[in-house]
Amino acid sequence: MRMCSIASGSSGNCIYVGSDDTHLLVDTGISKKRIEEGLKTLELKGEDLDGILITHEHSDHIQGLGVFSRKYEIPIYATPGTIMGIKSYSGLGKMPEGLYREIRADEPFELGDMTVKPFAISHDANEPSGYRLEQGGKSVAVATDLGKYDSYTVECLRNLDAVLLEANHDIHMLEVGGYPYYLKQRILGDRGHLSNELSGRLLCDILHDNLKHIVLGHLSKENNYAKLAYETVKLEVTLADNEYKGDDLDMFVANRDTVSDIITV
Repeated sequence: MRMCSIASGSSGNCIYVGSDDTHLLVDTGISKKRIEEGLKTLELKGEDLDGILITHEHSDHIQGLGVFSRKYEIPIYATPGTIMGIKSYSGLGKMPEGLYREIRADEPFELGDMTVKPFAISHDANEPSGYRLEQGGKSVAVATDLGKYDSYTVECLRNLDAVLLEANHDIHMLEVGGYPYYLKQRILGDRGHLSNELSGRLLCDILHDNLKHIVLGHLSKENNYAKLAYETVKLEVTLADNEYKGDDLDMFVANRDTVSDIITV
């Protein structure tokens, strides 16, 4: 299995996950051109894709969906609530019949040679979900837009080989920054985004010897920066009551504008 961030940040998200035979995108929150350029670095074309998994209907996750999915007629997998939200998105345009495939949290399904396991997440969208993907005894997950996490989230992320995990904001930067009060409250709330500290604590709960690759993603442009997210998460791991230290981790921060290194598990 391979995983790669084509774009990750508060302004647009698109993640590739695939095997030799099955190629998927999680979210299409950037332009069709940027998605195509990202796929090209993976030696793939739009017509090679078997499906698009959508986490939720906010524009930074579906901005390019209409144009891209229409061109290549790629099936779109999402919960009923998310599909409803996608259809009401003003930038979508007219979609061909039959592209939508309804899925539900905690109901795994097969896509090619991969098993997709959607799980519910806490975010201010209709019916948002994260995704765990498994193939050949290996598993990776995309877990962003988490206002909070609990034992259910931890259970869904156990025994992974690789994870893309949200580290959206530094709490202090957010609190003293220029966002209006209501927006700060939304981001800090249970249906908002995961801070660097909480990202580190969640990581501590799912760390095990075979979790070889950790990608921090969905960073806020205004309330975070890569080195701060990286060092904060590392410190949380070092200070936690476990046998791991931050320096032991194979971890990097996904860039909002450039394609990440390809993770192979």
